[in-house]
Order: sequence, then C-alpha cells, then structure tokens
Amino acid sequence: MIRVLVVEDDRVAADAHELYVGRVPGFAVAGKVHSGAEAVRALDRTPVDLLLLDLHLPDGHGLQLVRSLRTAGHTADVIAVTSARDLAVVREGVSLGVVQYVLKPFTFATLRDRLVRYAEFRTAAAGEASGQEEVDRALATLRTPQPSALPKGLSAPTLEAVIRTLRAASGGATATGTGTEVGISRITARRYLEHLVTTGRAARSPQYGQIGRPELQYRWLSRP
Repeated sequence: MIRVLVVEDDRVAADAHELYVGRVPGFAVAGKVHSGAEAVRALDRTPVDLLLLDLHLPDGHGLQLVRSLRTAGHTADVIAVTSARDLAVVREGVSLGVVQYVLKPFTFATLRDRLVRYAEFRTAAAGEASGQEEVDRALATLRTPQPSALPKGLSAPTLEAVIRTLRAASGGATATGTGTEVGISRITARRYLEHLVTTGRAARSPQYGQIGRPELQYRWLSRP
C-alpha cells in the first residue's frame, strides 16, 4: 500500500484530494495537513511514500518545503498540485525529486492516471536493472502521458476537432460557431467547450454588444 500525505491549504480542496486518493486501489491517505509546518510534523510522526503537495502554502512555497525535507533526510516522492504554469518552477521541482505535476483544476480521472503511473513506476524501478532498456522502460512508465478518461458522452475525435477550431479562432469562438464548424449542435459544442474550461485548457467570458442574452465566448489558453 502506498501511503500518501495530502498537503493543501484549501480545506475543501484537501477533502476532495483525500477522497480522490482513497478511491485509487493501492493507495491510502496517511494524513491531511494544511501548511508546510504541519507537513513536517506529520512526516516526523508517520513516514509516507508520497506527498500530494500544493505549491502555494500559507507559510511558504511548496518547493521550499521539499528542499527542507530533502535536507532533513525525508525521501518521500512528490506529486505537485498547482495552478501555476511557470515552467521554471517545473524545472526546479524536477531537480528536487518532484515526479509529477497536476494542474488545477483537475478531475478524479486526471489524478487517478498520475497515481496509477506512479505506482507502475515504483514497481518497474524496484530491484536492479538488467540494462539501459529496462531503465528507459521504467522512466517511460512515469513520463509517457496516457489519455485521460473523458466525461460520459464526449468522444476523443470530436474533442480534437473542437480544440482545432478553438485554437484557430484567434479572437475566440462561441458554442454556436464551434458547432457549425465541427458539424455538431450548439448544445453539444458547449459541452466540449465547458470540458476544456474545466480542465484548464480554455477560458470563457460573456460576449456583449448583441440584442438579447449575451453568448459565452471561449478562447484557447496557449499555455494550459
């Protein structure tokens, strides 16, 4: 069983993360804390295998916490949870042993995918490698992206078509325009667009200046 410490200052989010981890076979929540100081105390009491770590804590940045834990001899792996999209932070995290990043907001399917791959990596990396190929295979288990499960009723090919349409629309697109371009109804197009908003790959805002109720305008986020 892989023991996980949830470190998240938002108590509602912490409860959700605890629930998500508990739903993945082979994982168990060893504790839930809301600051870096609480995380240090928890690790001194109960060793864990993995930190599910929010990077923006009330008493310091999450990577500062990881650095101090490494100095103190704690070797738990880290999956970082953050809304920040600064790749410099990603590079620094890799140097400190952060094995995965999960961008907020995320779904249960996204976190489950990261946890399952982490468990596969631990299994593949156990013992001694017979050669370079086995080392490469173990790392690929951790790094190679897997398709996240889509909500019921959404299909990958249609989602890709919606993404292409949205990325091509420099000024954004409405559900009506997207539906016309892709060949689906406005309601269906809106479901796909809202999925992209939920997963952090698109943003929406009301479009004013027309008679009647304003229609939502969606735009692709170039660095999701």
